[in-house]
Amino acid sequence: MAKLISILALLMAFTGSVNAYAAASETHEFTDPVMQKRYQSLVKELRCPKCQNQNLADSNSQIAIDLRNEVYTMLKQGKADMEITSYMVDRYGDFVLYRPKINELTYVLWFGPAVILLIGVLIVVMVALKKSASHKELELSEEQQQKLDKILAEKD
Repeated sequence: MAKLISILALLMAFTGSVNAYAAASETHEFTDPVMQKRYQSLVKELRCPKCQNQNLADSNSQIAIDLRNEVYTMLKQGKADMEITSYMVDRYGDFVLYRPKINELTYVLWFGPAVILLIGVLIVVMVALKKSASHKELELSEEQQQKLDKILAEKD
């Protein structure tokens, strides 16, 4: 029984490494260098739905491999880049795009950092103005300065 478990474990380990090797060695044949550039551009611009932070070109997940094959097939069918991108967006949503379109759902994504930066600058300006105003309050009036000078002169 222990031998059987050892053999099964060895087979499972070997199968996993074969899948990783197959994913890493995936190649597509292109007769046209323009089509190859289009393919490379598309798989770099489309995000892997599973990995979330990798594009299709960098991901080795099974869905990324399938989507790269899908992009290759669609290019071979003569589809335009916009058609391929639209197909992927229809199927996986705007998330599949590294640069999503500007719409009411992505306003925060596109303009949020600028708004936060603007708020930060306004806070810094307000604090600086408040500090300069508090320094002015600490300055003595002419009458107060004369009284202070008189008091100091009396002590000497």
